[in-house]
Amino acid sequence: MSVPVPLRATPRLLSDRRLTRWLLAPAACWMAVFFFIPLVLVLLISFATRGTYGGIEWIPTLDNYALLGDFLYLRVYGRSLVLATLTTVLCLVAGFPLAYYIARAPLRWQGAWILLVMVPFWTNFLVRTYAWMFILRTEGVMNTMLIKSGVIVNPVEILYSEAAVLIGLVYGYLPFMVLPLYAVLGRADFTLVEAAWDLYASGWAVFQRIILPLAKPGVIAGCVLVFIPALGAYITPDLLGGARTMMVGNLIQHEYLVVRDWPLGSAFSFVLMAMVLVAAVVYMKVKRAAQ
Repeated sequence: MSVPVPLRATPRLLSDRRLTRWLLAPAACWMAVFFFIPLVLVLLISFATRGTYGGIEWIPTLDNYALLGDFLYLRVYGRSLVLATLTTVLCLVAGFPLAYYIARAPLRWQGAWILLVMVPFWTNFLVRTYAWMFILRTEGVMNTMLIKSGVIVNPVEILYSEAAVLIGLVYGYLPFMVLPLYAVLGRADFTLVEAAWDLYASGWAVFQRIILPLAKPGVIAGCVLVFIPALGAYITPDLLGGARTMMVGNLIQHEYLVVRDWPLGSAFSFVLMAMVLVAAVVYMKVKRAAQ
């Protein structure tokens, strides 16, 4: 039975370690100054008390977190979870066939298709959201086309509703689903699909037993990339939902800038961060299970 010999710290190994530390130092300082210190500050504020005219009084209290059990706030968090989940599902349903088609297209066309998927990123997200306001409003493009074609008689009121917010979220985050799916499907071995067709497998069997397992890492990554930003969305519900559809991001902004209750807004921020952390942990566990 051989006894393992411990590795000795050679001068070259020590030099490599020092070099690694020096290379990591700028990033570590940046994270400490612009992430960890503000994060700790927000955490401390979440346990403080709101001043009489706004501001902060450093009187420790748990009332800010106790208010999270209020039905009004629970409704906002529940709406955010539902809309983020629906956005993820719809992006997956719409993005999977598109990513599969691009992955199966000839190589000379794949670059063009991916370019078209990424074109919306060339325009500011705020401008694109304003464009959807012109499309969905009562006198907008959609209602005008439907009325002229005879499909409807009276305009459909979609703007400033949860449906409008959902449309905007799906439009905004669809590329985040398509790109990771394409990256995985582009490396997949489609000879397995051809073999399944040769063995007279049904279309559902081919999808369930071959295509979906091959695309599983992309599905998981895409769902996380869509769910997390959709959960904390601010611009889309603010413009397309108005005052009727408030999500967590709008609630935090309202507490900070309108009510001027910084401790309560900080508490809401940490709860949102906890929800995002849970989603990230689930993603890591599912990814390990998939491997």
